[in-house]
Amino acid sequence: MVTREELKGHWNEVTGRLKEQWGQLTDDDLMRAKGSADQLVGVVQQKTGATRREVEQFLTNVLGPENPWASQVAEAAQRYADEAKQYVQQNARRMVNQTGEYSAKVAETVRSKPNESLAIAFGLGLAAGALFFMGRRR
Repeated sequence: MVTREELKGHWNEVTGRLKEQWGQLTDDDLMRAKGSADQLVGVVQQKTGATRREVEQFLTNVLGPENPWASQVAEAAQRYADEAKQYVQQNARRMVNQTGEYSAKVAETVRSKPNESLAIAFGLGLAAGALFFMGRRR
């Protein structure tokens, strides 16, 4: 990843071009990046609504493809995006599977023990009502 010194060496050029591209950026916004390429991309995204890819492409164009900092930013961002995508996909599948399993267990319990299930639901309703009533009295 890029060092603070490398970013500081291109800071004026980068911030000037960013403000030209996205006029709503202020010096205060850009100073929030504190020399970090990831934070700089995040600040620009947050303030402008641009996608991460748009900001990275812009920085690559500003600094030139021969600049190792620009390629490092793009590579790191792509790596983070891929990891986030994989994490979300894995956890979404797991949650869908667990929800289906719990739903099937609850349905089977209600079918096999309808009276007990009704009594439990009634008791939980009473408890929730009591908690709600007690909370409103305070």
